[in-house]
Amino acid sequence: MDRRSFTRLLTMGASSLGLWQATAVAQEGKRPGDAQADDTRPNQGQPSSGTGAASRTASDPVNVEDFRVLAEATLPRATYDYIATGSADQITLGENVAAFQRLRVLPPLLRGVSEVDLSTTILGQKVDLPILLAPVAAQRMYHEQGGLAAARAAAAAGTIYGMSSSVGHSVEEIAAAGVGPKWFQLYVPKDRAIARRLVQRVDRAKFQAIIVTVDLGEWKDADRRNRFSLPKEMLVKHLRDIGFAQITNAMSYEALLAFNAAAWDVSLSWDFFGWLRDVTDLPILIKGVLRPEDAEKAVSIGLDGVIVSNHGGRRLDGMPATIDVLPDVVRAVGGRAEVLVDGGIRRGTDVLKALSYGARAVLIGRPYAWALAADGEAGVTNVLGLLREELENAMIATGCATVDDVNSSLIA
Repeated sequence: MDRRSFTRLLTMGASSLGLWQATAVAQEGKRPGDAQADDTRPNQGQPSSGTGAASRTASDPVNVEDFRVLAEATLPRATYDYIATGSADQITLGENVAAFQRLRVLPPLLRGVSEVDLSTTILGQKVDLPILLAPVAAQRMYHEQGGLAAARAAAAAGTIYGMSSSVGHSVEEIAAAGVGPKWFQLYVPKDRAIARRLVQRVDRAKFQAIIVTVDLGEWKDADRRNRFSLPKEMLVKHLRDIGFAQITNAMSYEALLAFNAAAWDVSLSWDFFGWLRDVTDLPILIKGVLRPEDAEKAVSIGLDGVIVSNHGGRRLDGMPATIDVLPDVVRAVGGRAEVLVDGGIRRGTDVLKALSYGARAVLIGRPYAWALAADGEAGVTNVLGLLREELENAMIATGCATVDDVNSSLIA
């Protein structure tokens, strides 16, 4: 495989699942089908059933870190590393967390607040707390119920579930999983007819918005070291769920990888949003914004929301922490669209800090993926409940009775 082909394989988030097998073929001459022959290998992504050591202690977690420890004990090493690790030297991954920790909260005294209301509206949708579930790929690897369990937990918590294109379930399956509001993250097939039909299915399934993730490319040492692999059944289902009807179980794994690598549009431009707006009336958010000028461009073409994100430090190492660039993006948007942020959120105080800097809400990814691995739907419900309680405590401590009371004066 030449360098250009190899680089192209790494550029698309929706097709990154299972790409390590293709890399292994290039480097070692192994056939992907051979790598898939033994489904019991410890480095294969296999779904957790929520049993074992993690489930025996799943009632014990008191914070996000506890769920991370449980997930690490439950999952195969390669699957855990796929969730937990970041790109290259993991500088951006670490900075996402450390930047929140550097911020200091300066609470005003004697505000007389003993109860708080965490509810807010996002794109006109009322939610019970400003914490959304971000699109996370391959959730069936973390637990057998995968995104179905996470969507049900989000609905029970009164918040929005962001469905990844590569979650491991179809649009219709996620839509039927719960009554709560849902957003769909769109990775774009090259075949615009398939892309159009996919968006139309999202419309029919009553999703409330579409997220277009535009920060592409990935280089993760752990996945390469572990020879991370997505089981063939999951890759087949993913491609068929998108709408590639020609995909069958009879195809070789090598053929599936080749098809997957060529199926996605990795050269999107701003013009794509004009095409998408012609296809759907749903609100459109752009995810992956770090520069104020890009936020300004997004607003100028009529996008409804901007998600400040560096893809959890998974894509390109050395990018700034999202909380550090959030204020500049908020200023650039100037209230003309809603601004959300993800990356590095591990505590309710982190949510408070993001709201103080002007975010409408935050999205969490790894925290609920770890919780899903540890205890399925109950784990996701639990981690959302813990973050809710931590945010309530932080708002009482800072005298904020409502989310709208949270402002930049709270940050020293």
